[in-house]
Amino acid sequence: MLTPNILIVEDEVVTRTTLKSLFEAEGYNVFEAENGSEMHEFFENHAINLVIMDINLPGKNGLILAREVRDRKNIGLIFLTGRDNDVDRILGLEIGADDYLTKPFNPRELTIRARNLLTRTLNNAEDDDLPSRVSFNGWTLDSDSRSLISPSKKEFRLPRSEFRALHLFLSNPGKILTREQLIMEMTGRELRPNDRTVDVTIRRIRKHFESEVNADELIVTIHGEGYRFCGSVDV
Repeated sequence: MLTPNILIVEDEVVTRTTLKSLFEAEGYNVFEAENGSEMHEFFENHAINLVIMDINLPGKNGLILAREVRDRKNIGLIFLTGRDNDVDRILGLEIGADDYLTKPFNPRELTIRARNLLTRTLNNAEDDDLPSRVSFNGWTLDSDSRSLISPSKKEFRLPRSEFRALHLFLSNPGKILTREQLIMEMTGRELRPNDRTVDVTIRRIRKHFESEVNADELIVTIHGEGYRFCGSVDV
């Protein structure tokens, strides 16, 4: 198996150097970028598997760059930033970050989260028998392009967390899926106290459906337990 490539996008030299040393000690190939322009140069010349990015960057900030990262397939994204308010955290997850940590950070926690996310990113083979294209209620989930296609043929490129959550729903129609099951499938980590990652992801998925179906009837909230997919899967 090839050694994963991690790209650190951080304008603070000390933090960038610390992260590079931390992940090189874990055996990864590590690259450094100070801004979005340098980030895209690395994308063109290297197969990047994981981006660890600050929000406060010169030029385009991390929230803007996150959308550009999400245009590329199979790249994990972790925000590591000093912005620790709930608004930034929720916005970061809504844009499509797989995880969000604040500075100062625990190095061991960061490396564990990164390793778990890389395991998900590099595991392209799904663990069930769903075909690459699955239809439900007029919609189609395309695993090859990681896209959701509406009945009117509008295509939504899904962040990894949304894709994996929806894929899990379609693999288990009618079953109640707990937040613990969903967060493990989405990010490879356990659910933390007051963690809203699952709820934010479900809200983003529902937004895609709003124009052509009652999203709350398709993915139903089971209070105190989790969520259930109530659509009709055609496999």
